[in-house]
Amino acid sequence: MSHRKQGFRHKWIAAGRRLREWGMIARGLMDTDHVVMAHIIPMRRCNLACAYCNEFDDSSKPVPLETMFQRLDQLARLGTSIVTISGGEPILHPELDDIIRRIRKHGMIAGMITNGYLLTAERIQRLNDAGLDHMQISIDNVTPDDVSKKSLKVLDSKLQLLSQYADFHVNINSVVGGGVRTPHDALVVGRRARQLGFTSTVGIIHDGDGQLRPLGGEEREVFFKMHNLERKNYSRFNWFQTNIANAKPNNWRCRAGARYIYVCEDGLVHYCSQQRGNPGVPLLQYTKADVRREFLTSKSCAPNCTVSCVHQVSYIDFWRSPQSLQSQPRDVGELVQIQSD
Repeated sequence: MSHRKQGFRHKWIAAGRRLREWGMIARGLMDTDHVVMAHIIPMRRCNLACAYCNEFDDSSKPVPLETMFQRLDQLARLGTSIVTISGGEPILHPELDDIIRRIRKHGMIAGMITNGYLLTAERIQRLNDAGLDHMQISIDNVTPDDVSKKSLKVLDSKLQLLSQYADFHVNINSVVGGGVRTPHDALVVGRRARQLGFTSTVGIIHDGDGQLRPLGGEEREVFFKMHNLERKNYSRFNWFQTNIANAKPNNWRCRAGARYIYVCEDGLVHYCSQQRGNPGVPLLQYTKADVRREFLTSKSCAPNCTVSCVHQVSYIDFWRSPQSLQSQPRDVGELVQIQSD
């Protein structure tokens, strides 16, 4: 295919994707009784072991495809607009393409978070064919170290493949804080992402509980320079990060458990990846009543939260429905009992 035809095809696909995204936002503004975004884990195992990450292991088996279909069908019944596949490393799942197709079959937007190591031209084309809409890769440094192997040096060839072959939107997320030794690497990563035609964002690495860890002077400088690189659209609503960078809490209404849910490999619904255990209800038993309850439930972890996707989804409802209920932490033993049923 010529570069001109390929460019036209990419623009046509991007236009259709943006139309669906605007429809998702309009629907979210009109109705509060549905999930806007769900993160779902088909694979907890990862091929890397980044020192700061608490979302992986090196032994789990993939969730069976039929089980994933049941969970995705339930997300569709809950009115979910966006499903983001995460991990672990989701590309390790042998039937990932079928999972993406099931998401798209229900009319939901399909996203994925990956470390990018396993991408090839052929694998990217398969993701195109399956209907993937969005991919995010986090790159933590320019050269790998003992904190993270997700480096630009290793992944640049993968980014070039994505630039050449991907029909889906690609965002490159760089990070500051959390033990990253060379904060200025984030600027190098962000500029390279933009050079290749991708969007770029910056994240602040949280502590082990998903809570605020104040940035140092050099980290703050890099953080604000990175914000100037970010393109302005809905997914870049990161105003809350300014307070995090300045070690200040945020006053907001977290809608986790309602507008945003995190579904672990065991099929339980959690507020997010960093607050596993609440509400701790099996997805197949989750109902619109649960969505309505959690929409009105104030979360004690919210003021110091750094989880961007939850903040961004909650912005849809920042202006309405003050939260009148308080979250009640579940006992770990209770979760084990739920998982064994």
